[in-house]
Amino acid sequence: MSELPKRDPTNRPWQSMLREAPLAQGWLASRTRAGLDRGTAVALLIATAPVIALTALLVRLTSRGPAFYVQTRVGRGGRLFRIYKLRTMGHNCEAHSGACWSKPGDTRITRLGRFLRATHLDELPQLWNVLRGDMSLVGPRPERPELIPYLAANVEGYVHRLAVRPGVTGLAQLWLPADTGLDSVRQKLAQDLHYVRTAGPWNDGVLILCTALKVFGGVSLWLCRSLGVAPAPDRDAPARVEDAAILGDIADLAVGSSVTRKLA
Repeated sequence: MSELPKRDPTNRPWQSMLREAPLAQGWLASRTRAGLDRGTAVALLIATAPVIALTALLVRLTSRGPAFYVQTRVGRGGRLFRIYKLRTMGHNCEAHSGACWSKPGDTRITRLGRFLRATHLDELPQLWNVLRGDMSLVGPRPERPELIPYLAANVEGYVHRLAVRPGVTGLAQLWLPADTGLDSVRQKLAQDLHYVRTAGPWNDGVLILCTALKVFGGVSLWLCRSLGVAPAPDRDAPARVEDAAILGDIADLAVGSSVTRKLA
């Protein structure tokens, strides 16, 4: 497997903001949680291995390219790691556009990929990331390093979410759709920070249960509320698509435009 990029995007002004983040867990709590995460990930990997294998075969049969998608993401403290997913888009679809958010009706997503995204089955290989210690089962979603400088410069407090390990699922993932612009990123950030401040074994267990029910079409959000796990106040409305122009800026950022030079 190839090495991570030599140019470390954590060598940026936003990295110093992490020292002011009040959200990092203590050493003992972090170690305990990591152990629980890894034990649960082993059990889930064993239980879901047939599903992952079958889905990977279907991806290979229905579209050109590898079954698994490997991408560099930013984890706790700005550390880079490789995330694993089942591929839902056409192979090498960002070769010309660079990193950019998907949007409603995105033609890059395959027919099978739409189903995998709707059911979150494409996320199952990330249990391997949990086992490796890159991620937790519950926490903020990890972002791509190409986008971090832009988001840190335009979304107040964004880097505070890097004070904890990213997660496979979480409040933002359950309540809000995929990012489409800065407005949706701000709404997700509110959920992420609300989760970090209220995190605990009970909340994590409820969110994992609700995620499993959502995969199978259950009433997960109602159950979460009933069990005392609710979104951040006044932030549970669906994210609005208001920042379509930002999609072009993000693509420019990834391929080295003036936006990149300004933020570097």
